[in-house]
Amino acid sequence: MLLYNGEFIPEDELRLPLTNRAFQFNDGLFETIIVADGKLRFWDDHVARMLAAAKALKLELPQAILSGELAEKLLQLAVQNNATTYGRLKLKLWRSGSGLYTPETNQADWLATKVPATPAQTTTLHIGICQTITTNYNPFSFFKGPNALLYVMAGIEKNEKGFDDMLLINRQHIVSELISSNIFWSKNDVLFTPAIDTGCVQGIVRQNILRWCHSAGIKTKEVYFDVDSLLKADAVFAGNVTGIRSIATIDNGEVTVDENFVQQVRSNLFA
Repeated sequence: MLLYNGEFIPEDELRLPLTNRAFQFNDGLFETIIVADGKLRFWDDHVARMLAAAKALKLELPQAILSGELAEKLLQLAVQNNATTYGRLKLKLWRSGSGLYTPETNQADWLATKVPATPAQTTTLHIGICQTITTNYNPFSFFKGPNALLYVMAGIEKNEKGFDDMLLINRQHIVSELISSNIFWSKNDVLFTPAIDTGCVQGIVRQNILRWCHSAGIKTKEVYFDVDSLLKADAVFAGNVTGIRSIATIDNGEVTVDENFVQQVRSNLFA
C-alpha cells in the first residue's frame, strides 16, 4: 500500500502523468524516516527539516502535513505494510502541475512508501575518498532531493572500487560527508563534524548527536578540516537515521576505532 496525497491506494494503482515535475525536473524533496517499535524515529526533526526545505523551494505544503495529521497516517501505512516493528519509510514531496522551468503552481503533491527493513549493522566501515564528484554548498544542499545525482555517482564509484562507503569532499578539499551519512570524529575529548556550508546534508542524526553532546557536556565543533585530520583522530564514525557505525579505514589507511565512545553515542540515541 501507498499513501498518495492522503489516500491509501495499492501500489499497482498509482498513476503519475508524464508532466510530473519530480520526474521532469527533480522539483521536490524527500525524507527517509525509520519506524521502530510502532513509533516514527526523530519525527519532530524530520518535520522541521521538511518545513525548512519547503520554504527554500517555495513549496506550499498540504494541510495534512501542516496540521500534524501526517504522523498518524504514516503509522497506519506502516501497519498496512507489516512494518511497525522496524521499517523504512520514504516521504516524497514535489511541486504540482506541469509547465517548463517556470511552474504553474507552488502547491505540492506527496507520496509515502513503506517497506519492512532490518536494523543497520554495527560492523566497522571501510571507506574510500570520492574522486568522481565534490559537494557544493547551495540553498538546497542541506536537505535531500535536489542534489541526489551527486550521491548516485558516488555510489557507482563505491561499487567500482569495492568500499563500504565514500568520503565526499568539497571543491576546497574540505571533508563534507559520506554518501548517505554525516561523518564525525573525536580528538582530545572534542567531537568534530563538518560545517553545513561544506555542502553536507543537515542530517537528522547529526542534529541529535550534537544535541546529546551538549546535554552530556561534551564539547563540539563544526569545522572545515581536511582528510588528514580524520587520520589523526581518536575515533571516526558515520551516522544517519538507521544507526551509527565506526570507520576503520579511509582509502585503506587505518584510523583509530574507539568503539566504547561510539557505543555510548549509539545507545543514547537508539536505545
